[in-house]
Amino acid sequence: MRPTREYIRVYVWELPVRLFHWINALSILALAVTGYLIAHPPAFMSQQDASMGYWFAKVRFTHFVAAYIFLFVMIMRLYWAFVGNKFARWNNFIPYKPAQFKEMLDVLKIEILAFSKKPLHTLGHNVIAYISYAVMFFLGLFQIVSGFAIYAQMSSAWLPQQFTWVIPLFGNELTLLNLHYAVMWLFALFTVVHIYLVFFTDYIDGHGDASSIIGGWKFLDRHSHAVQTGEGFNALGHNPAKTSKARSHN
Repeated sequence: MRPTREYIRVYVWELPVRLFHWINALSILALAVTGYLIAHPPAFMSQQDASMGYWFAKVRFTHFVAAYIFLFVMIMRLYWAFVGNKFARWNNFIPYKPAQFKEMLDVLKIEILAFSKKPLHTLGHNVIAYISYAVMFFLGLFQIVSGFAIYAQMSSAWLPQQFTWVIPLFGNELTLLNLHYAVMWLFALFTVVHIYLVFFTDYIDGHGDASSIIGGWKFLDRHSHAVQTGEGFNALGHNPAKTSKARSHN
């Protein structure tokens, strides 16, 4: 019989981070679906006049609106990387500490290569997850730049016109279109792997990863939390030492 452990709740993902996550997920889904339809438009047989349907224009409009939302969320998430809590900060996405490289090896052994069944106790994301999100952030920047460059060929709006310099860098519009389409499939692949790993690590580690992006709370046994932070937290995630210290000053 496995010994029971005392788990505590720790508030990890602030409300803005959770909103960014879900709005970003919905915008990426809309961009992927409409992007695929733009690349492979289906042939609908209808007795209705084509000018009355206008469905393809609606698909393109949805794609463009989702692109603006995606851009807005990227800007706000970048801002929050400088003002958010320690789990959302930019320096998590760039491994530079020896402990981060050690954790990287642990993640490879435990969660990717499955050489060990020992749970990996981390608050926030693990190092490899942070790195993968950084890579996807730069791929997202490429999608924004390339997408608005392509859009500039058919729009006189101010924002797309700021990217007219991009197509000459890639030789022609078709090359950029193909790259834009290929990166869409990288996002699709990342989404499948991401969803699988969220539920896999939730099952192995028991930290509540899946529910944390909804409520913000994760669960960690008291010993592991003390090792990581050097602080004791009660069941609500408050630090008793800091609380008692604050009261002593009042």
